Amino acid sequence: MQHPQGTVLSTEHVDLVRGGRYLLRDITISIEPGQHWALLGANGAGKSTLLSLFGATEHPTRGSVFVLGHKLGRVDMRELRMDIGHVNPRHTIGIPITVRNVVITGLTNTTEIIPRWSPTPEQLAHADAVIDLLGMSSRSDALWPNISQGERGRTLIARALMVEPRLLLLDEPATGLDLAAREQLLTALDDLRHQNPSLASILVTHHIEEIPSTTTHALLIKDGIITANGLADDVITTENISECFSHPIEIERRNRRWNAQSRPRELI
Repeated sequence: MQHPQGTVLSTEHVDLVRGGRYLLRDITISIEPGQHWALLGANGAGKSTLLSLFGATEHPTRGSVFVLGHKLGRVDMRELRMDIGHVNPRHTIGIPITVRNVVITGLTNTTEIIPRWSPTPEQLAHADAVIDLLGMSSRSDALWPNISQGERGRTLIARALMVEPRLLLLDEPATGLDLAAREQLLTALDDLRHQNPSLASILVTHHIEEIPSTTTHALLIKDGIITANGLADDVITTENISECFSHPIEIERRNRRWNAQSRPRELI
C-alpha cells in the first residue's frame, strides 16, 4: 500500500499501547520534502516513542504509519531503515576507528567496518564530501575516542547522510555539548538543509535554544498526545509551550532563533 506521492512521512490516528498503557494517542501528522520539524515535549512526553515509529523501529497498535511511501506492517522494516538517516548521540563504537571509517559505517548500518567488505571509490568520495559538509575534514583521520563530543555529533550526522536519505531523524543531537559546540552543530545543520532542499528532517529536543533557525515546522507532545503542530512560528509560542511543559514559559524569537525563560511572577 502506497501513500500519496511525495509525502515523506505521515501517520493517521495512531495509538501505541504497551502493557495496557497509552504511550501515544491519536497521532496524525504529515511531513513533506524540504520540511524541517522540531519535536518538543517534556521528559517522558512520548518524543522518543514517536521517533521510533518515524524511524520504522516500532509498529503502531492502531492506525497507520507511512514512511517513505511504505506502510509499516507491509514492508521489510530493516530494508526501510536503510533509507532513513538516524542520528543518535548515544551511538556506541567499541573499537577505536577514524572519523572517516565511522562515517563509512553509515553504508552498512553497523558500528564497525565489516570484514572483507570495502567501499567503492565513489563511496569514499561521498564520505569525504559529507565530512567536509559537516566541517570535519581536518579531523577525518582522528580516532573516535580522541575527538570532542561536538565533533562526534557532526561525525554521526555525516554518517547518517551516507545513504543519501530523504528523511533525517535527529534524536537530541546537542546532548552534552557546550555552548560553542552546540552553535557549531546548529550552523552545520542549517548549511546541510540549505544544500539539500528536498531533505526532510525531524529534530527531537526539550530545549528551545537547540532548535536550528532553518526549522520550518514544530510538533508539541504532552502525555503521548499532540497539543500543537504546524508552522514553527505558529506553534512555538508562549501559550503553546507553557501548556506543553505545564509551566509558564515566555518565548521570544530573535535572529530567527527561539529563547525561553520562566515568565516573571507578575505576568503569571
